[in-house]
Amino acid sequence: MSNEDFYQAIDKTAMAEFKDRGSKFIAFVFPVQTPEAFKEQLQQLKKEHPKAVHHCFAYRIGLDGNQFRVSDDGEPSGSAGRPILGQIDSKGLTDTGVIVVRYFGGTLLGVPGLTNAYKTATAMALQLVPIVQKPIEIMHELQFDYTRMNDVMMIVKQCNCSVVGQEMQLFCLLRIGIPKARLDEVLYRLQDMHTVDVKRV
Repeated sequence: MSNEDFYQAIDKTAMAEFKDRGSKFIAFVFPVQTPEAFKEQLQQLKKEHPKAVHHCFAYRIGLDGNQFRVSDDGEPSGSAGRPILGQIDSKGLTDTGVIVVRYFGGTLLGVPGLTNAYKTATAMALQLVPIVQKPIEIMHELQFDYTRMNDVMMIVKQCNCSVVGQEMQLFCLLRIGIPKARLDEVLYRLQDMHTVDVKRV
């Protein structure tokens, strides 16, 4: 199995706290698959920490590396969001979000101090979550007569495909994610049935 068949993510949440000259930086790390889900988490933390002066964050989602966002939330530009994202990237993670909540302690830390604080809080929290290897999946849509259901599901289970959606009428429509490493094998076995229509989505 090559590294190109897998990606690294987390499947648990964690929290860590870093203090510097009275300021408290609390980092929350969590798995996230969509920007909308990230926003919900951010709103939730803002409710839980209404007295915090900053809620800085970064996330990276998806496999192409293009879906990410950073926010300094009022801190000097580049002193919070970028260092947080840097920690996510240094571990090669995706589908990962980090929000660092800051309580101001009365002393200005300056940009180097802030950069260090956001980076350290994030690193501490990321150390608490195990990194999981997840198979990269290629989405396919299968259409077949319901009498073939058991045969199809047997292949899906044996090859560790994930079922994303299904519609059952006279014909069954199944959306599955096929692990990249087993793509040829799965397609060969499905096409061997002749009565299963397979297309990539």
